[in-house]
Amino acid sequence: MKIIFLLFVALASTAPALSKVDEEKQLFLKIQQLDHIIFEESFNQCKTSVLEPIIPEDFEFYHDVAGLQNRQAFLSAVEKNICSDENNKPIRKLVEDTMEVYPLKDNGKLYGAIQNGTHEFYIKRSGQQLKKTGIAKFTHLWVLEKDQWILKRVLSFDHKPAFED
Repeated sequence: MKIIFLLFVALASTAPALSKVDEEKQLFLKIQQLDHIIFEESFNQCKTSVLEPIIPEDFEFYHDVAGLQNRQAFLSAVEKNICSDENNKPIRKLVEDTMEVYPLKDNGKLYGAIQNGTHEFYIKRSGQQLKKTGIAKFTHLWVLEKDQWILKRVLSFDHKPAFED
């Protein structure tokens, strides 16, 4: 009987830890989905309308080369610099296994997340293979407002050119 009781206590004590792991995995998957919307759909495929609901009016983008941008400047830059020339199209790829997600809580209630990672940039030209142009690090501050994830702040830094082998 003692063994059954000890087994029950051991299982019960691991349940909160398993629940936390599941919550963190779900959050990671959600932020990964949002990353896909921003970069694969908007940046790479130029479906820029997907940005509208997740970029708030008080959005701030801090870039170590291009400077500080607000919402309007950021959306304009995507249209002008990323999506205006199909024959010289920038492409972004997340470096595998670099994305990290950290929950932000207020008294145990999830209200946001910090996303860190490294991404590479390429140029896509008609009839040519992708050419790597650079690499950088990023940090995103995601906030959950009215059950909607929005991207409040972006830090894009440590940009370095790519060196071809």
